[in-house]
Amino acid sequence: MKSVTKYLLALLAVFGLMTASAQDTTSTETAQKLNLNELTGEQLLSTIPDFPSRMVREFLEYRPYISIQQFRQEIGKYVDEATITGYEQYVYVPVDVNESDAASIQQIAGIDETTAQTLIDARPYASNEAFLAKLAELAPAVDQSMAQGYLAVSQ
Repeated sequence: MKSVTKYLLALLAVFGLMTASAQDTTSTETAQKLNLNELTGEQLLSTIPDFPSRMVREFLEYRPYISIQQFRQEIGKYVDEATITGYEQYVYVPVDVNESDAASIQQIAGIDETTAQTLIDARPYASNEAFLAKLAELAPAVDQSMAQGYLAVSQ
């Protein structure tokens, strides 16, 4: 039933029939977002509403993205800040628990600047699981499985 609901919400979003607040809730789930370092041009065109085909090359050219700030800087050469913010509803840069900056960590819904900085100050983490344990301690309301979806695969 949950997958049917997500499908219906996605259809409503595509056709512009959903309220902004409902779109914000749906768009924060990583299941709905595309990893900027793994996505394809076709995924960009089919996922982001009104995404111009000329931007596909720009998105792919700067990979691998190491931070959301890098993404903002590079794509900001071509579009304004509001457009970038719109794109970020559909894409994310994977979070390396021992290397990512605060802005990249804040892509995870529920993490504010203070929590991100506290997570950075607690480095190094032995694993993604250690990071998630610290996150649970600092921000118990953050959905752990959703947060895990943002994490780069540990080597």
